[in-house]
Amino acid sequence: MFALVVALMLSDYMARSVINAVLPDLKREWMLADSQLGLLVSIVPLIVGIAAWPVALLADRWGYVKSITAMASIWCVATALCGLAQSHSQMLLARAAVGFGEAGYGAVGAAMLASVFPAARMSAVLGTFQAAAVFGTVLGVVAGGVIGARHGWQAPFLWVGGASLLLVVLFPLLVREAPRTAARAALQPGAPLRQAMREVMATRSARLTYVASGLQMLVLAAIGAWMPTFLAREYGLAADQAAARAGLLFLLVAVGMIAGGVLADRAGRARGRTKLQLAGVYTLASFTVLATAFALPAGPVQMALLAVGTLLAGGHSGVAVSAVVDVTHAGLRATAIATVALFNNLLGLAPGPYLVGVLSDAIGLKSALTLMPAAGVFASACFLLAAGSYERDVAAKAARPAS
Repeated sequence: MFALVVALMLSDYMARSVINAVLPDLKREWMLADSQLGLLVSIVPLIVGIAAWPVALLADRWGYVKSITAMASIWCVATALCGLAQSHSQMLLARAAVGFGEAGYGAVGAAMLASVFPAARMSAVLGTFQAAAVFGTVLGVVAGGVIGARHGWQAPFLWVGGASLLLVVLFPLLVREAPRTAARAALQPGAPLRQAMREVMATRSARLTYVASGLQMLVLAAIGAWMPTFLAREYGLAADQAAARAGLLFLLVAVGMIAGGVLADRAGRARGRTKLQLAGVYTLASFTVLATAFALPAGPVQMALLAVGTLLAGGHSGVAVSAVVDVTHAGLRATAIATVALFNNLLGLAPGPYLVGVLSDAIGLKSALTLMPAAGVFASACFLLAAGSYERDVAAKAARPAS
């Protein structure tokens, strides 16, 4: 189950990010502005952010296996349709369909893992799951650059969408729905929508963590979407070379997610709130390093700082999801994690690429990317504030009855 859930996360983000490598081709062929290119990237997380919450609420009631199979089928077919687009508007519609298919998957997949692994390992497990998104982003960008350079920009969409359908076939054959625990069944299937909304927003630490995670995702979204273009423009690299180098650089985000989760789990054994404090340190440090890096001229020093900054930028990911799980009713795990996804997408992943595109049109890409990491300062403040009430919220959850 873990292997297939992670593999589908890879597929999810390959489908989402393969377009990043072919943005220069689309700009030339369709004569697009950077803001239009950014919209093609941002439309997917925008739709995900809008649809993730209701989809995850349905999955909590309908069942995780059936929900995942349906979602993956949609995003695979929609990705292939992107390769058949003949205009910006057609591509935008196909990308919106990708987002609709992907809505809720991160939450439902994480909820499946949270139902299997113990709390003491949760940050590391969920950090690894989130890291699969980065590996998928890297594979999508690299595959888009390599395949697109040899076979045209349409081919990466067709290859990624088609190959991912194999996972869709295997998933329901090899994974079975876990039995519902008493706690999970307590809110199924008749819990009113208002009760679910009230539960996932009930605690101060959860609310602050939602905002913090979303703000830091703005930084990751800007880097992920625009790094290939930045390297192509600043270092004069061909599209496939820029995509490969950006992919290797962004791979460090995945390392940071896994290592950050492991360190947070260890630090939180003595005192639970320490893991949220560490998340605040990660986000503040990433701002400092990345803002400095983008302000420097092209060269080895800039590349070294970009590597360190991207490593730090993902350290918060597993911590954010595990902290929300810790303070939320077990019957609404997918819905609570979908709330993290909602804030991640609407605060970070959706506006990030588009805002950079708009700023790039006005002041240049380098200056736009120098400004974006400032979101990490506000993310850090929210994580540190969340840490102050985390232990009290965990105790309150434990004191509540299961039904």
